[in-house]
Amino acid sequence: MNIHLGKRLIRAALGAAVIAGSLASSGIARADGVHLLWVQPMKDHPVHRLMQAGFLNKCKELGYTCEVVGDPSATNWDIPATLPLAEAALARTKYDAIGVYGPDPAIFSYIAKLGKEGFPVVTWHVLPAEGSVQGLKAATGEDIANAGTNAAVAIGEKLGGKGTVALTQGASNDTENAMSDAFRKTIAAKYPNIKVLDTQMEGFEPSAAEAKAVAILQANPDVTAAFGTTGNSIQTWSGAARKAGRDVVIIGMDYIRQNLDLVKSGAAYGIVAQPLYEESAKVAELLGALAQGKSVPYLNPLPAGVITAGDLAPYYKMLDSAGQ
Repeated sequence: MNIHLGKRLIRAALGAAVIAGSLASSGIARADGVHLLWVQPMKDHPVHRLMQAGFLNKCKELGYTCEVVGDPSATNWDIPATLPLAEAALARTKYDAIGVYGPDPAIFSYIAKLGKEGFPVVTWHVLPAEGSVQGLKAATGEDIANAGTNAAVAIGEKLGGKGTVALTQGASNDTENAMSDAFRKTIAAKYPNIKVLDTQMEGFEPSAAEAKAVAILQANPDVTAAFGTTGNSIQTWSGAARKAGRDVVIIGMDYIRQNLDLVKSGAAYGIVAQPLYEESAKVAELLGALAQGKSVPYLNPLPAGVITAGDLAPYYKMLDSAGQ
């Protein structure tokens, strides 16, 4: 995919999303009396807070009553701690439909449970094949593999087809694994003179992740670029490059404000602009329709191109409007 074409596509999609939001949800009817629940482990991670803002703002726009529950952590992915909170919410309130964050297959059994209990369930940020998750009525998010491909092309072009790339994930899961695999395959196919190091897990604790990235740089003096598949990766790698005194082309995930600022300052090169806010607003639309007995498409994919310093203005505007 041509990176400039990718940028035009994502800018067009972003503009469309903003316009749609200002037009009373583009024909999505308001419906008082609709109650929706959002279930998300690691609820206080900055990326997850941005997702919740997209969901709650769309709920407000559509007149729905919505609640967010999840383990109140910014660093610890804990499904067992989250599910009792969801069950407690269900015990005190009658909900019409439920959104469950689904990147980790460990939560699929809970989706199946909710489906058996009669709740329409939507997930986001992943696009499981239809029929692969029992009880799931719809999914929205970016094409994960395409996001990895876009990152590979952006780094490959920036390096001029030569160099060594460090590759890190927050953890081993279906989402990050698929993105890393696509990145690695695209580099191998399009840029044979670029070497990609073995994938390392950086985790979600910032200081430990940065220390690991510093160690990678120290052990590999030929590293000229880094790609991380989790929302903290831009902060991890920019901090590590600064401490190691290295010039590294850095691409990571998620247009949270800290990451935009690092790209703006030149400390990082680019961001894979996963549609965090947009997909979360879409969850509210899908759940609301299902709650009212309407049919919705099962798959609802959204674009995720790479943005660099010249592309940041509309994303700052989106964060401002979301209170993020």
